This record gives sequence, structure tokens and C-alpha cells, in this order.
Amino acid sequence: MTGLRKWNRWIAILTGAILLVCAGIVLLDIVLRRMGSSLGGTDEISGYVMAIATSWGMGFTLLELGHVRIDILRGRAGQIGRAVFDLFAMSVLAGTVTLIAVKCLPVLSRSLANSSRANTPLETPLAWVQLPWLAGWIWFALVAWATLVAALKLVLKGRFQHAEAAIGAFGEEETRT
Repeated sequence: MTGLRKWNRWIAILTGAILLVCAGIVLLDIVLRRMGSSLGGTDEISGYVMAIATSWGMGFTLLELGHVRIDILRGRAGQIGRAVFDLFAMSVLAGTVTLIAVKCLPVLSRSLANSSRANTPLETPLAWVQLPWLAGWIWFALVAWATLVAALKLVLKGRFQHAEAAIGAFGEEETRT
């Protein structure tokens, strides 16, 4: 888990830097538009950047327990019950993200086979955008499965508090240290 957190911090920093650069380009385009000119395509580029940043940011958010969960039943359960709810939630998440990644593969494959380009003035080759987008979903799936396996091992060893720290849910009144 420590290694995954370290990698995800670097990915989050890189993703944040890319978002800042994108915001700078959009800001420059806004200023240029006020002066009667434009870079053109900033809306398209920012959409691509947002999709890629989102797919890559999900793994970081998972390890920081930032994903939203409805935990009304979990909060009323004992230690073992919370562990079961957490493992179930992580299993469903890992399975769902894996399904998304698997369904993204044909999208990229078709774009490569057809040399697909965006139907926009930039005519961006879609594979340029879809490859890092798909890689982000694959990374998220790998992080989810690795986290699930680590938490399952902790639960089987009876280390419930450590498992909860890895995959638990924290309510509004709780703070994570």
C-alpha cells in the first residue's frame, strides 16, 4: 500500500501540473479573445485533459478514501460487519472499474484501426487522447484490486483497524490522520 500511495502521489502531482497548464492555456485564449484573436480548440483540449486527469486521479482518490460511499448500515455494524461492508464495497468497485477498463479497450482499438480523428477543426487523432485515458482506467483497476487484496489479507489476519484505514469509509464528523 505504501508503494501504491507513493506512485499515486506522483501521478496526482503530474496530473495537477497538467491541469494547471491547461488552465493557463484556456486563460490565455480568453485574454486573446478579448483582443480579437484566439488560439482555437481550447474547449476541445480542456475536455480531453479533463477526461485523462479524471481517469488517472481515481486511483489517488481511492487510496485517500476520497470516494463517496453511503455508510448508514456500515456505521451501525461492529468491527467485523464494517470489514464485510468495506470488502464488499471494494469488490464491487474493483469489478466495476475493471469492466470500464475492458469496455474502453475496443474504443481505442477502433480508433487505431480506423485512424479516427475528432470531428472538430483540430482533427485530433483520437488514439492520442484515448490511450492515456485508457491507461488511467487500467491503473485505477490495478490499484483497486491491489487495495482489495491487501485489505482482505489484513481482515483474515484479524487486523480490522488496519483494513479499515485502507478501505474504510469516514463520516463527516470523522477526520483521517
